[in-house]
Amino acid sequence: MNIAALVSGGVDSSVVVHLLKEQGYTPDIFYIRIGMEDEEGYIDCPAEEDIEITQWIARKYGCRFEEVNLHKEYWDNVVSYTIESVRKGLTPNPDVMCNKLIKFGAFDDKRGHDYDHIATGHYATTAIVDGHAFLATAKDPIKDQTDFLSQLSYKQIQKLMFPIGHLMKSEVRAIAHEAHLPSADRKDSQGICFLGKINYNDFIRRYLGEREGKIVELETGKVLGIHKGYWFHTIGQRKGLYLSGGPWFVVRKDIEENVLYVSQGYDPREQYGDRITLMGFHPLAPITLTLPMEVKFKIRHTPEFHPGRLVPMPDGLVQIESEELIQGIAAGQYATIYDSDAHLVIASGMIV
Repeated sequence: MNIAALVSGGVDSSVVVHLLKEQGYTPDIFYIRIGMEDEEGYIDCPAEEDIEITQWIARKYGCRFEEVNLHKEYWDNVVSYTIESVRKGLTPNPDVMCNKLIKFGAFDDKRGHDYDHIATGHYATTAIVDGHAFLATAKDPIKDQTDFLSQLSYKQIQKLMFPIGHLMKSEVRAIAHEAHLPSADRKDSQGICFLGKINYNDFIRRYLGEREGKIVELETGKVLGIHKGYWFHTIGQRKGLYLSGGPWFVVRKDIEENVLYVSQGYDPREQYGDRITLMGFHPLAPITLTLPMEVKFKIRHTPEFHPGRLVPMPDGLVQIESEELIQGIAAGQYATIYDSDAHLVIASGMIV
């Protein structure tokens, strides 16, 4: 069995190689370059340290190393998607698109198709149920990344290996220390993968600029302040509004008029909803989903699952009827649908 291991230089993907070698496999190691250091003004986005560690891992375990440049594919697909989503007033999820279109899309087109399996350091597992491969949750509920993988196709899922999915993060760190890996104490990467050290708002400002608009209290219509563009704000946001007498939360955006509506208090009712409508409903396994059905779901990267009911709607849309009020439902984000045991990922869709 020939395996391609996607290694970033972080502790998780480094331990993947260690575990595969323990199981008797010698994977070919690939470093995917997707950063923006090739773009003017993005010199503070270095990949050299990551590559150096990845090459060290390859030498230590006797693996072939190859760097694959997917910068153009990333820019054309993920970065442009992010900019356009923000322009439309949506809250994009670049990591979901990166996994679908780049790590398991463009990479497979360019190199991965030569391999039986692609191994990564994601916190997830796979399970075979009635002869079908399912994406399934990881042992570590805090680190579980199935929501970032929920737009993958069934064909992509069939090729995946998640060697650390059965481990807690602390166990992964312990293995890295025991194996004396240089990434053992590296901090986990934060934020959007293509930005590196670039501030997200600076990135958005570069492409969309600034446009002043009013910040209005939803309940009273009172103008409380000025913002520099709705694209810098998302539903449920509290920080960055710079209003006195808070806390204030963004509860609605008027894209046409460039107005942010906010509500006051730590738990304003306007932050919550119990109906979540999805477009582009995407089943992850070739099974028939009989709606309505009881499910568990997430609408953001969090360890908590919410109970709900999946029901069909006109025009091919699907709706989640949540059993509890959900905070910060943001259009453009992805809802991940799990079975009633919150183990198997059965579908996903974009919130509208």
